[in-house]
Amino acid sequence: MSYVALYRKWRPDEFQEVKGQEHIVTTLKNQIKHNRVGHAYLFCGTRGTGKTTIARLIAKAINCENPVDGSPCNQCESCKAIAQGASMNVIEIDAASNNGVDSVRQINDAVRYSPSTGKYLVYIIDEVHMLTNAAYNALLKTLEEPPEYVKFILATTDVQTIPVTVLSRCQRYDFKRISLDIIADRLEELLKRENIPATREAINYVAKAADGSMRDALSILDQCIAFNLGEEVTYDKVLEIVGSVDLDIYLSLFNHIKARDTKSALAIVDDAIWAGKDLSVFVNEFTTFMRDLLMLKYNSEATVDVTSENLPKLIEAGADVEDEKLIGFINIMQETAGKIKYASTKRIVLEVAIIKLCTPQMRQDDTALKERLADIEERLSQGVTGEPQVVYVTANQVPEGANIHPGEVPAIAPTPAYTQAVSVEVDDKDLEQAIIKNIKERYKEAELLEIKQICYAWSVVKAQVIKPVREFLQGASVVPSNTATSTIDLFIEDTEENQLAIGYFNNKENLDDLEDKIAVITERRVHLNFRKTGRKEINSDQIRKWDLSKINFDNIEYKK
Repeated sequence: MSYVALYRKWRPDEFQEVKGQEHIVTTLKNQIKHNRVGHAYLFCGTRGTGKTTIARLIAKAINCENPVDGSPCNQCESCKAIAQGASMNVIEIDAASNNGVDSVRQINDAVRYSPSTGKYLVYIIDEVHMLTNAAYNALLKTLEEPPEYVKFILATTDVQTIPVTVLSRCQRYDFKRISLDIIADRLEELLKRENIPATREAINYVAKAADGSMRDALSILDQCIAFNLGEEVTYDKVLEIVGSVDLDIYLSLFNHIKARDTKSALAIVDDAIWAGKDLSVFVNEFTTFMRDLLMLKYNSEATVDVTSENLPKLIEAGADVEDEKLIGFINIMQETAGKIKYASTKRIVLEVAIIKLCTPQMRQDDTALKERLADIEERLSQGVTGEPQVVYVTANQVPEGANIHPGEVPAIAPTPAYTQAVSVEVDDKDLEQAIIKNIKERYKEAELLEIKQICYAWSVVKAQVIKPVREFLQGASVVPSNTATSTIDLFIEDTEENQLAIGYFNNKENLDDLEDKIAVITERRVHLNFRKTGRKEINSDQIRKWDLSKINFDNIEYKK
């Protein structure tokens, strides 16, 4: 006899064995017991949560000759035929491959004839969201008023695409993702039936990897059993099969990110790639790891999927990280998870994300601004010589004996007497302004050659400003001004689609704000001269005449 996959072999054959969907099972059993079965059902939910299983159980129960408490007896001829897939009363249709109007017309024709044996004809249409609009329209009348011996059960993983005309004709049931504990208990029960030893830690990890899908959990378990054939299924062996990374790797990666050790962080990513790890799984698990750190900061007894031995390591790793910084990290990794899923070069997407985590200068969020200002403070506290620095101070932070009033922006020379006690404690808007003022004091005005270079690298500059301004700049072009030094002419074509951008840059405050942002990005102060006119492009011959090798800003990568 050929091997049968675990999810097929142990598919529930009565309602009592369905796990994690008690709210649906109870309702359906009561309907069957009291002969109140509807004519059309719509089952919605993610993959592997029991939609098709419960649909088959309904078909068996309403055709069963001796139902027991609303469940099929599994002993009569009707139950056996349905279980074997040989019953003429249960028709399963895959709408993904039979999605045309002709397939629905065949159903409309077939329902005219009552079943020769049994009580009901049951049509189970899986992936019903794949039907065409014409197929939906052809099904509507039959779905609304089918013969009394016909029942429809529609299943979908994408309910948002189902027409409202179909939704209104069905009883809708939403299947939840199955919890980790329920999946793990079910796996442990089935392993005992199969007489296969496994550690609870390994079972829990399989359940976690399934992401709420019982079928996925059984498929992963099948692989693990095959890999460890004749041996106990252990946590380490499951890690090899799933392609996941051990917790110590994530701890090490997080510590390197905290230390801004980009080289070591990227080395961990490189090792994971060469070890054949799934980068999508890597991103999702590292995001979950940082989520666990955040939860443990608020509650040391929070529910996290780690062993008792590893729990203190997580608490220690996140103890010295600010909440908003951790949330910023999580947001970056969530964005990466969305991008990496469809990226053709997943490695590049992940490496760029790691570099952003390690380098505050590449991020535009408030946390990154605070980190950059903290760097300035640290250099001041170490007595770094150079030009006077500008920072904000509050009442409790004014150095003793210093002639500084809280809330002012004093120019503080980098001497130990002043810098040792300087720190920052202001709201986010003030903080950003403090950094801008500091930059404007520290960096000189751009010279002509530098202005040319900024214009040449304008696409890089534009990519680093905040989103609304970046969108306004999409229709703009820049050239060095012929009338003033340290000035860039900013041209925007006077068209209807550019009116919002023109209105924005006609405001002097907005233009000043953009100048400040450019100063932060390029470490040079520039002046912008806004002109509402036709587009101006930099002449390629003019670019070749510019000597771009003499100036090299750390924060700009320009074309060679």
